[in-house]
Amino acid sequence: MEPVTLTTERLVLRPFRPSDTDAVFAACQDPDIQRWTSVPSPYERAHAEDFTRRICPENWRDDLTYDFAAVTKGDGALIGAMGLVRLAHLRTPEHQAELGYWTVREHRRRGYTDEAARAVIKWAFTRLGVERLEWCSEAGNEGSRAVALGVGFRMEGTDRARIVHQGTRRDAWRGALLPSDWGLPSTTPYLPAKASEAANAPGAPGAPGAPGAPGRPSAAPSAV
Repeated sequence: MEPVTLTTERLVLRPFRPSDTDAVFAACQDPDIQRWTSVPSPYERAHAEDFTRRICPENWRDDLTYDFAAVTKGDGALIGAMGLVRLAHLRTPEHQAELGYWTVREHRRRGYTDEAARAVIKWAFTRLGVERLEWCSEAGNEGSRAVALGVGFRMEGTDRARIVHQGTRRDAWRGALLPSDWGLPSTTPYLPAKASEAANAPGAPGAPGAPGAPGRPSAAPSAV
């Protein structure tokens, strides 16, 4: 796919460039990003160079992942990475993708991650025809989960031993967002099970707005 650029009130979401290498390298020194995402640990400058110069352009070209650098409109400061990953079923009858992100430590808790996520979600639903968008993170990543809940994802459960991180299998939290959750149409009709309808009713545990659900999204990282 040809790379695209998205804009929000405060951000520009564009493909990563070689000129982003220094900012990516600095951001990925954050222990939280190395703890909760799939970036190499320790993270070396060569990793950032490979990511910005080779991996990102190839991923766009080969429809593997669509990685966006989220930068401020004013000074072009890197806020984080936001993208669609696991695209194997994007152009099959399933029309699925997964949302992944990380945020630079000093730019968290300012609503940037929520803002960037909403732009990519809208693009996925209205331009790419995504009919089921998933979110997945290692169990315990409360910040990433709060972001997902804040933009409307509904938690669907815990997958045992789904993620391999630093040589061990870890449980993963999983959620999903449908176009209908945003009031948008889908090409394929959806016939929900009655149990699913009850579980996702307003006020049900794990549903947006349910008691105990985070009210404001933070901006801790998730896998990209």
